[in-house]
Amino acid sequence: MMCRLIFFLMLMASPALAARECHGNAACPLGDRSYHVLEPEGWDGQSPLPVLLHFHGWSRQGTVVVNHERIAGATKLRGVLLVAPNGLGKSWDFWSADTGDVPFADRVLEDVAKRYPIDPKRIYVSGYSFGGAMAWRYVCQSGNDKAALLAVAGSIRQTEACPEAPREVRHVHGLDDTVMDFPFGPGGDTTYPVALWREKYNCNGATPRGDWSVKPFLTLSRVEWTDCAQGQVVLDTHPGGHFIPHGWIGWQLDELLGRTPTYP
Repeated sequence: MMCRLIFFLMLMASPALAARECHGNAACPLGDRSYHVLEPEGWDGQSPLPVLLHFHGWSRQGTVVVNHERIAGATKLRGVLLVAPNGLGKSWDFWSADTGDVPFADRVLEDVAKRYPIDPKRIYVSGYSFGGAMAWRYVCQSGNDKAALLAVAGSIRQTEACPEAPREVRHVHGLDDTVMDFPFGPGGDTTYPVALWREKYNCNGATPRGDWSVKPFLTLSRVEWTDCAQGQVVLDTHPGGHFIPHGWIGWQLDELLGRTPTYP
């Protein structure tokens, strides 16, 4: 009887069970704010987890992220823990370095690490629209220990000076985006959306990688910068507007995790 009681108490104290106090649609409280978390399918409850920290779009909350086919659908199948902070007023303050949302996101990751055995070398930062801009702001101010930025259709000004940076940057943007307008450079330069990181990493020479797609109705064109003093930069563009391309997040995670890219 005593052995069963001790075993029960050990289970109750395990991080995996403690994490279940908040999961999916049930938000994890953090002071006067909160975030959402979603475990990958088939996780054994012990193995360290890569993390995708994803900032939701304007007028949304983390509940949208953990139920989104193109976000949660990707992490669930790839052994990645999805973390979705909730923005104040359903938005983010990414306009300048003087924002409370960066330290809030730091606290979110600290709290997640108390609930789950996360892999600190595989923390990926993502976001869509206003959330994409917030992801840029976050790694600009607190990115030195982050593995990669995976930003969708949103960024900060390319003229900003970022004190920190992740090990790798990946960005996707639609040429016909009129919500978070595609930031064409001088003379219509379509590589300008990642000019900030190319300068930060001191990159030389763009390398076109050709077209790719996971759905026949949307073709993406890739350019990479790998000859850099540090890091590397990947830019995918497409002819569409303001949306998360099918399979894009999953494809990036596959490449970063050393997997053969698949869809979904």
